Amino acid sequence: MSEEFKIEIVNPEKSFLVKEDVSEVVVPAYEGEMGILKDHISIISFLKPGIIKILSKSGDENYYVEDGIVEFKNNNLSILTSSIFNIADIDKSKQQDLLKQAEEESGKEEISDQSKYLIDQKIEVLKTLN
Repeated sequence: MSEEFKIEIVNPEKSFLVKEDVSEVVVPAYEGEMGILKDHISIISFLKPGIIKILSKSGDENYYVEDGIVEFKNNNLSILTSSIFNIADIDKSKQQDLLKQAEEESGKEEISDQSKYLIDQKIEVLKTLN
């Protein structure tokens, strides 16, 4: 019996990724990092800035995501996000630009507590990509 399930990641431009040989996915949910295996209970959750880790027969992949919604139902994982990058494709200058931009946003006085929390999460994750 197969222990694999399907994942589809969609962003506003296109269907970003579709894989059918996934054995585990770890997502940065608001509740904390959540590991998803085949036959996981149905869930819907929001994503915070972090790393999506996909483990599959065709190779492991890591993606940086800033926000989104994750839904798992009937062994199909759907992730809808406005901003996602393959970590292998992020060069140092792009990472530094994103980090600088986030640090500038974090320093603004009129920022809400929720926005400050999310930006701080983004800064923390971008610093770990070094």
